[in-house]
Amino acid sequence: MPSTQTPGAIRVGLIAGEPLRMEGLNSIFERQPEPGQVALRPVTGALEELLADATIEYLVVDLNSSSGRLESLKEIRRTRPTIRLIVIGPEGNDQLVMDAIIAGARAFLDLTAGPRVVREAIEVVVSGSIWAPRRLLSLLIDRLLANYDGSPSKSSLYLTTRERQVLDLILLARSNKEIAQELGIEERTVKAHVGKLMRKTGAENRIELSLRALNGSLLSRAGAAPSAS
Repeated sequence: MPSTQTPGAIRVGLIAGEPLRMEGLNSIFERQPEPGQVALRPVTGALEELLADATIEYLVVDLNSSSGRLESLKEIRRTRPTIRLIVIGPEGNDQLVMDAIIAGARAFLDLTAGPRVVREAIEVVVSGSIWAPRRLLSLLIDRLLANYDGSPSKSSLYLTTRERQVLDLILLARSNKEIAQELGIEERTVKAHVGKLMRKTGAENRIELSLRALNGSLLSRAGAAPSAS
């Protein structure tokens, strides 16, 4: 379905194996963004075409009509490792949710999610956070910790008091918006703190940042430096 050219809109690729599923995904973008929401523009086409388009940084993948499932996510990850995936999959499969996140998904929704919820999930991913049941994120961290080698990373790192506060809330699977509300700061300030934490630790995403923190390589010296608001 052709989309309206919205200046400054974020281009979101859509992948679904069935016409009805694709029509449902397109309906997410029919509503005008509410105040404070970013403008989103759907882009359809073959997977190869979408991955070759460098202007597409977000991709909604419907696994319900895909036979490859995890294999297709891994292929996307290999081709475009920085693209952010929003995955829609079958309901009640906790293992698939965790495997999808490990494979690079930033959000996982099931068939019960309506257009408004899918839109909210995309907003969360655009803000730099992960959308998934917090119970499953906790299980995922436990699973990854069981296979973590425990080698300390940059043990001499110092975190400011504010960075430690942000890190503590990341460990509780809070979104950037929730962290901003709880700490009484702007969401863009939270993004800046998260970016600094990742640069300091060498973590590529929030999951890896959580692992390093839970391993104790960061917490031993956290808060030792002066506070930065």
